[in-house]
Amino acid sequence: MGGSNLGQAAIMRRFAKWHIWLGWLAGVPLVMWTLTGLVMVARPIEEVRGNHLRIERESEALPALDLTPAVAALKTLPAPATELSVVMAGKDPVMIVQLSDGSIARFSAADGSRLPQISEKQARATVAQDITGGDRVSAVTAFPASDPPFDFRNPVPVWQVALHDGTHVYVNRDTGRIAAVRTRWWRVFDVMWGLHIMDLQTREDTHHPVLILFATIGLIMSVIGCVLMFRRRKTRVRA
Repeated sequence: MGGSNLGQAAIMRRFAKWHIWLGWLAGVPLVMWTLTGLVMVARPIEEVRGNHLRIERESEALPALDLTPAVAALKTLPAPATELSVVMAGKDPVMIVQLSDGSIARFSAADGSRLPQISEKQARATVAQDITGGDRVSAVTAFPASDPPFDFRNPVPVWQVALHDGTHVYVNRDTGRIAAVRTRWWRVFDVMWGLHIMDLQTREDTHHPVLILFATIGLIMSVIGCVLMFRRRKTRVRA
């Protein structure tokens, strides 16, 4: 029995050493995961996404329309249409067409004429109408689909409407709709998310060797810690 106890004690001492060394390796990531997780849940996700800034409006009823000219205009498109929708843009009905190549075309639903991308003035009007505080604009910048802003990261052409409170509202230049709202808190959340998944470059890769390695080390350290806690508790009970 004495030899068995000595053997178990030696194993526990070895586990304790492993626990300490693994703690040095995984300690910083564990603290970082806890801190970033705490920051990310500090505010409701709806507030992070800026949903509280969106002004809910009833959809405007479409007037009686003859869509024959607009539908006929689809023949001029370079690719087949996969989705059609008719919306009111101010007082004018607009047909938005999604093409099979991913591009978007806009037509006047009244006469079928091709419409250009929305202007800066139209983007400002959309934000002022649909976002709380949207009339307090500090800057408006156009971005092509090939070079979207980092806090947007979607390959579509947009107007970035920067508000005085630091909020960025992105208006799709093809559809005229608000594509995203990025508050200051969203940008803090985004940094915390990048740290949480250990990917500050793209902030999208949740499956890479570094993350898997440290998560595995943290798991092993936690399991060894639980074993050590159980053995120490058992020793005290016996004493």
